[in-house]
Amino acid sequence: MITTIALSVFAAICCGWMGTRAVSEHRLALAQRHGLLDDAARLFDSAHITFGPDHFPTLVGRLDDGRQAKVELIVDTMVFRRLPQLWLRVTLSEAGECQRPTIGALARPTGAEYYSLVHDMPEWMSQPQTDASLLMRGDGTATHWQVERISALFRNLFADPQVKEAVVTPRGTRIIRQAAQGEPGAHLLLRQIRFPVTAISPDLVSLAIAEAKALGEAFAKPAAAIPTYEAA
Repeated sequence: MITTIALSVFAAICCGWMGTRAVSEHRLALAQRHGLLDDAARLFDSAHITFGPDHFPTLVGRLDDGRQAKVELIVDTMVFRRLPQLWLRVTLSEAGECQRPTIGALARPTGAEYYSLVHDMPEWMSQPQTDASLLMRGDGTATHWQVERISALFRNLFADPQVKEAVVTPRGTRIIRQAAQGEPGAHLLLRQIRFPVTAISPDLVSLAIAEAKALGEAFAKPAAAIPTYEAA
């Protein structure tokens, strides 16, 4: 009888301790998420950060040329037998509509990329010669030379395996890059989503901004010029 009571008390104490620890770790994880874009906010003169239901931040600021830059973090757990991915999505919005087509490319498509713009584009296009598997689509308005120009840019851009998607439209440009990959132990054993990062590097955000700028300039530069991606 005494042994049974002792075991019951011990089990109750263990359950209480595990519950308290789980709550504490959850609060710590949410607090860490809130600060992921704090360092990147210093890249902009007037930056504003908001938080989504998942507590991941969204950063909005202005570039020196007046364009709006939106920096988002997207959690992707849709692909079976792959670690969770944390994507960095950078969108540059033009002040007005530009004279250029809508074209995009998505690396290693699975059909589960709910965050992708490429899947919604109506025209299938031949992918450029790259080591990565690309899905390239557009709105059907691009001229032959515009397709050649953007294909050359995509060949250069997607040589980096961390680039997931690149899109150019009349109203803006977008780059999606890998920011982090989920911790194997937490995902495989506990089915938890944890990323081994406490801050998104401003250099990574600057690189994505530079790449998004290059997309917008692809149709404006002389044909011999191929945009590069030095950090802004």
